[in-house]
Amino acid sequence: MRRWPRRAASLRVSPRWRVFALSALGAVACSAAAASRHPTASRREAPVAARAPASARAALRGPRTVRILLATARGPVRVSSDGEWQIVAPDGQVVALTGSRESWVLARDGERVSARREDSSPVSRRESTLIVRAMEPDGTLLFNGRRWRGELLVSAAARGLQVVNRVPLDEYVRGVVPLEIGTSASADAAAVEAQAVAARSYAVTHEAGPGRAYDMLATVADQVYGGATAETAVGNRAVDATAGLVLRYGNRVVNAPYHASCGGSTAEPQDVWRTGPEPYLRRVSDGVPGTSRFYCDGAPRYRWTRSMTGDALRQAIARYVGTLSGAAAATGRIRLVSVSDVTPAGRVAALTIETDGRRLVLRGNEIRDALRSPSGELLYSTYFSVDAVAGAEGVQTLTLHGGGNGHGVGMCQSGAIGRARAGQDFRTILQTYYPGTVIGAIE
Repeated sequence: MRRWPRRAASLRVSPRWRVFALSALGAVACSAAAASRHPTASRREAPVAARAPASARAALRGPRTVRILLATARGPVRVSSDGEWQIVAPDGQVVALTGSRESWVLARDGERVSARREDSSPVSRRESTLIVRAMEPDGTLLFNGRRWRGELLVSAAARGLQVVNRVPLDEYVRGVVPLEIGTSASADAAAVEAQAVAARSYAVTHEAGPGRAYDMLATVADQVYGGATAETAVGNRAVDATAGLVLRYGNRVVNAPYHASCGGSTAEPQDVWRTGPEPYLRRVSDGVPGTSRFYCDGAPRYRWTRSMTGDALRQAIARYVGTLSGAAAATGRIRLVSVSDVTPAGRVAALTIETDGRRLVLRGNEIRDALRSPSGELLYSTYFSVDAVAGAEGVQTLTLHGGGNGHGVGMCQSGAIGRARAGQDFRTILQTYYPGTVIGAIE
């Protein structure tokens, strides 16, 4: 988050070979159980002694909040709002009161941050962090083309400005769910509710504490977060219907990883990452009982093929080796591609690549990183079979026939949608993909 259960024989590149057929992978899964500026609204610089209203200060002490890094900007940032808003110092003193649609520019000034209305000079106050806050309870802030609930914390950073959204937990989850589950259909409501609980659990287990300026990123490195702009009616209803609910195992809230599509069977953490097992993250078949179908078989990448020329393969491996060594690496010809380990669910656990100068053993998710496309896209999954064509200069082409999209651990999002359409509720979906967990309150 053990050891590989069986080891495949090393395979030298021959004129054409197949390590194992994707149909065999499907059989394994079946046998297991069956992815602007407003010109007129000018206000004034507030007196230094002014403080934010008590109701605004108390609002942030009420609900549980999370801090999401939205951007690290080299230059100034612009903020506005459809309603009235204010810029506040960390001690609660108001730096500026602003009007609807009034655009302000926040810029780094030495080790501090200055603020000015877009058509005016900066106010006198300078702070290491300035807090931007809507005055209305349901107000949103406009930054970087999106609307954000809660507050924006704009701080001086080593390379410019750091913009962090401090927002109540469930308002954060509202901005995550639609982008992660990828559906806004009412028929999929149970899957969206399951996503809300999983996203909330992930967030709770990734709170970083006061020693760090933010808890999570707004990208796939954590959970994709689009603020109020990303919200949907179905997503918001799902967050409300599951308010305060998380996944628990024993006496703790658990991290709840998820992925787009498993391709037939989910994975265990040790199948993918260099980590140990978790009792609630076990392999789960996505097979529909009594059929040869899978709940996730409607996913866009339920089955896929990717081909690489020998040169493209060599360049991909050179880029990957460069990320390990910190410098560009010349790998020479790719002489051997060998699947040297597979998981019980049929995923590639270890891939051996031999070049003129080195022997590289990739395990689990490292394979997806090493075999990125030229544009930088990760290999869809480690659930694949291999075809290779050899020549005098080593591997001429490498073709992967695969299934699923993502790391494969935890909830299969496409499977969750399939299960919702089959009538399963969010509790059944979650307890299927996270066996042994219970759904309960955060605290």
